[in-house]
Amino acid sequence: MRKGYDFGWILVLSTLFSFSDASSQTVNQELSNIFTELWKLDVNRLKPGTHYNISLQGKAGYIPQGSTSAVDHASSPLFSSVDEVKLNSIITYARFIKLLDNYERSTGVAERVTAEEVTENNSFLDAILETAVMKRAHRYLIGTGKSRSDLRQFKSQLYYMWFRLYHRDRNGGEDSSGFEHVFVGETKFGREIMGLHNWVQFYLQEKQELLDYKGYKARDNDVPDEDDHVLNVQFSWHGLVKPVASAFIGVSPEFEMAIFTILFLTSTEKTTTAIVNLDEYQLEMVVHRHGRSIGTAYPKMLSSNNRHL
Repeated sequence: MRKGYDFGWILVLSTLFSFSDASSQTVNQELSNIFTELWKLDVNRLKPGTHYNISLQGKAGYIPQGSTSAVDHASSPLFSSVDEVKLNSIITYARFIKLLDNYERSTGVAERVTAEEVTENNSFLDAILETAVMKRAHRYLIGTGKSRSDLRQFKSQLYYMWFRLYHRDRNGGEDSSGFEHVFVGETKFGREIMGLHNWVQFYLQEKQELLDYKGYKARDNDVPDEDDHVLNVQFSWHGLVKPVASAFIGVSPEFEMAIFTILFLTSTEKTTTAIVNLDEYQLEMVVHRHGRSIGTAYPKMLSSNNRHL
């Protein structure tokens, strides 16, 4: 039986997932503080039970990377309802959604960016730069010497980080970007799901019956709640299975852009990780760079419901 849909939800996805002993990790207090500020400023975060509802259902089992099938522990979609009127009434979401169909799914297939798509990219950046979340992120980056105060220069910096095309596959032309990988998702050689760490894309793909939620992933003593804003999940997409992915649920596009931009710009490491306490969660934030652009970015859930305290 096909899964039915409505509109209402919020999520966070990750490529690699391992359960860590959160108590043994060193928390980055500075990043925890600025991310908490941004969390409080995120007035466009949707409210579980009001703007969307999720159905966690069963706990997903272990499957290896590259699998094409998995036992389905969820007979219904993750998102049982989402308030699409609310979602589309918020300019940052509306402009974000317009970007999701601008990409070739497969790596190795060169992207062709039209003038209209460039305009859509710029319109999205203009919208998020007007939010309190991105204004505070910009001030923080100015204060740390990582960005210029000039708004046009900051926008150009964001465009290069997130929308510059580069080679992810050595064959063919420029086939990827940070935005595509993190927020839209890609497939590699038709054998592996890459990226797709965004709850809006997850919901829309689920609604179109292109994505099938298989269940949540969690330690036995840390079972998620249906009002959690961060989840670890397993799903199939275009005939491939992602064994585990971690994603924010319900948060705004500007919030995700802000925190991952800060993490990226405040480090020069190829892969940057930071343990942060955010609201009731302890997360390991991960960013991998591709030159001066985002390669991937995602949160890993370490603990929820203040269990790390």
